[in-house]
Amino acid sequence: MKNIKIIVATHKKYQMPEDQMYFPVQVGAEGKTKIEEYTQDNTGNNISLKNPYFCELTGLYWAWKNLEAENIGLVHYRRYFTNKKKIPKEENEKFKIVLTQKETEELLKKTDIILPKKRKYYIENLYSHYEHTMYIGPLDETRRIIEEKCPEYLGEFDKLHKRTSAHMFNMFIMKREKCNEYCDFLFPVLSELEKRIDVTKLSSFHARVFGRISELLLDVWIETNGESYVEAPLVNIEKTNWVK
Repeated sequence: MKNIKIIVATHKKYQMPEDQMYFPVQVGAEGKTKIEEYTQDNTGNNISLKNPYFCELTGLYWAWKNLEAENIGLVHYRRYFTNKKKIPKEENEKFKIVLTQKETEELLKKTDIILPKKRKYYIENLYSHYEHTMYIGPLDETRRIIEEKCPEYLGEFDKLHKRTSAHMFNMFIMKREKCNEYCDFLFPVLSELEKRIDVTKLSSFHARVFGRISELLLDVWIETNGESYVEAPLVNIEKTNWVK
């Protein structure tokens, strides 16, 4: 299989996987000190300035518009796919089990899309969890946008009130055609939402609204279009403070 490029979204210098398919991208690079070894998301057609609101999606947008690859992925500098069930404790050891190009090629022979294993919330549905984490107004406005602009997605969007698990973290690997189709859905919805809400009055946490909502829109797109996919486990490079 030819040409797999997996964007590693990062805002700082960090250890990277050795496999050549990983492509470090400095997100939110506009106006920031350039990390020489990485590609900046403020080159070509970009939305780098929107990083405080769109998070790692500025890297995805850059890849969508500028990166030539037959397969495109998005991961984070502290979070990757793996094919191992047992995760080591040491950070350096974790990098040794990050998904390789050969393993990715094998998975893509079976499907067009690789997603992280679903995150389960158990006591909350996806809508109530979002409501308890972020301001709910923008998510409700997103529903109105979908009802107006692409109503074929409304049925799956409304299932946010019932579902208790989802493919989170804005992580995936897709064949180029599928990535294009997803971005063609995602960014127009978020662009319209941007016109309807004022993020300038929000704290830095709540201003990341577009990045948070996009996590929920991935499954809306997947399920509406009946896309097939395989799931891969996650490896968090740094220890997770589950209490926090």
